[in-house]
Amino acid sequence: MTRETARRSGRLAGWDYAGDGAYFVTICTHAREVLFGEIVDGVANMNAFGDVAKACWMSLPSHFPHVEIDAFVVMPNHVHGILMFHRAAESGSRDVGARHALPLRQAPAGFGKPQAGSLGTVIGAFKSATARHINMLRDVEGGPVWQRSYYDHIIRDERDLNHCRQYIITNPARHEERRHHTNGIT
Repeated sequence: MTRETARRSGRLAGWDYAGDGAYFVTICTHAREVLFGEIVDGVANMNAFGDVAKACWMSLPSHFPHVEIDAFVVMPNHVHGILMFHRAAESGSRDVGARHALPLRQAPAGFGKPQAGSLGTVIGAFKSATARHINMLRDVEGGPVWQRSYYDHIIRDERDLNHCRQYIITNPARHEERRHHTNGIT
């Protein structure tokens, strides 16, 4: 068995990651390196690399018109964000917000392979753009910036959406609280 076939997908089988949906996403830096700044008094203070990550995230809708940005935070070694996919927006109508009890949809043929406009493609574009810009700033060619994969959670309803938003908004304060309880080790 090769490494590729042994690796398991964290994606939900049967879910169409290119269709309408809302996603909570966490993307960690390579080796969880503190790369984007620091937390001071419960506030995320970004450095130039953190500014790049934020700018690339905020530009996603200009590259993927079906994607809407919701809550987002850059932490010292990861980012959290909510992305809303609205395929209907491409044809002019827009259903804003999470819906109650979203049904599982059939995955398109070739599940696991990159699909245009899918969550994996959007995250891949974000990771590629930030890595390219950050590596230019640090004068490193092809240096790793991100871990290989990312975490996603399919947001199923308004309650779940509000919980994810609250988690993102309060993450800097919780990060500092954890640091104090672990004698500076996070």
